Amino acid sequence: MKNKSIIWIYPLVLITVLIIFSISCKKKDNNNNPTPTTGTVTDIDGNVYHTVTIGTQVWMVENLKVTHYRNGDPIAHIIDDTLWVHLTSGAFCNYNDDGVNGSTFGRLYNWYAIAEAHIISPVGWHIPSDAEWTTLTTYLGGESIAGGKLKENGTIHWNAPNTGATNETGFTALPGGYRGFLDGTYYSVGNGGYWWSSTEGNTSKAWCRYLSSSSSEVISSNNWKGFGFSVRCIRDF
Repeated sequence: MKNKSIIWIYPLVLITVLIIFSISCKKKDNNNNPTPTTGTVTDIDGNVYHTVTIGTQVWMVENLKVTHYRNGDPIAHIIDDTLWVHLTSGAFCNYNDDGVNGSTFGRLYNWYAIAEAHIISPVGWHIPSDAEWTTLTTYLGGESIAGGKLKENGTIHWNAPNTGATNETGFTALPGGYRGFLDGTYYSVGNGGYWWSSTEGNTSKAWCRYLSSSSSEVISSNNWKGFGFSVRCIRDF
């Protein structure tokens, strides 16, 4: 009778071990490929942005659209090309001076707007530093492949071929183009997206990130502060 009991116990122990092993593997897979945690945040103008957790960071899913600083002061809306190129203070614009583009792709801001003491980001959020952008791309496997994981997939907003785009992170990077610092002309909507960091390169330049429709790469660049680029915010910790 004792031997029969032992015979029945062994299969039960084996089944229990297999179940524990299976659960452990699922947890490991979830750690390697976490399901993004989502939420929302609202800026001072009432624009609502979705948010997504990528690794240890929480990012806005949409580009910034705000037209006021956190304290309620207006950000200068500059349409005139000559005025734009001579600015050394904060300003924004819509691509091609078209509000529809502002709604779709977010506003374009010169770097001075994000460096202003009265702050452009919502409470509890900030403009990512160059190091925080690097943390993001490193988590995604490095700059050579991270762009594809960040770009919105398909060709609704990106021009073909939108190389490598999977948007597996939920970041949904869009090709909002940019405004030139020398002539105020608009370039590259559909072909590229450019995002400021808060990190200065020197008195004239600051670090940014660039994504292209023809590449999976995230390109890090030190560019003139007078450019009009998109802005994403990252949550404070």
